[in-house]
Amino acid sequence: MADFSLHPAFPASSHAAGELELCHVRLHDDARYPWLVLIPRADGLVEIEDLSPEGRAALTEETVAAGAAVRAVAKVLGLRVDKLNLGALGNVTPQLHVHVLGRRAGDPAWPGPVWGHSAGVPYPEDVRAAAIAAAREALGI
Repeated sequence: MADFSLHPAFPASSHAAGELELCHVRLHDDARYPWLVLIPRADGLVEIEDLSPEGRAALTEETVAAGAAVRAVAKVLGLRVDKLNLGALGNVTPQLHVHVLGRRAGDPAWPGPVWGHSAGVPYPEDVRAAAIAAAREALGI
């Protein structure tokens, strides 16, 4: 996974949280939602089909693990997670990535999608650090 560069949109909207076997993990900078982004570390990936079968299996397993990490971030935020949402849209940022976010009835975008709903609410630095630590612990990294 040496050939990897991060699309500039990611550092502008999220914070590094760690590295899994396949994916670089980022905390999306919107404190209204517990939200992680998984980015497979290989250049040129646009679609899930661009991964090998083994890579697709690894991405699935890492997505499941990220669900537990999202729930850990939710606890830091004092939020509950009623439903995990997964998204691999890539319309704006074509680099292959998967959003894993916790949704709850009554959240600001409920029941619609979070994308394009409203401007995000950045994390205060101390809460962001605690959220990243909780995600890392849940992921075992």
